[in-house]
Amino acid sequence: MKNLTPKAAKEYILNEYGYIKHDIKKLVKASRTTAKKYNCTPLEIFFFMIENKNINNMHLSEYGYNNRLGREIRETFKNNY
Repeated sequence: MKNLTPKAAKEYILNEYGYIKHDIKKLVKASRTTAKKYNCTPLEIFFFMIENKNINNMHLSEYGYNNRLGREIRETFKNNY
């Protein structure tokens, strides 16, 4: 996936997990809004939220747990969603 669109996000989640629990349009919009605040790509936020992958140049976890910045990004995403 190169760009985060509702269609691409839906296909990715269905291929990886087999079902969708959340509203894809809200998920994509929250990823875009959060990415603007933290100067990263919406795709990086999407993968951080879905699969807990680190964002380039940002240290978001220590010893398998999210640090302060990681928790802040998750909370911001939750509020935007």
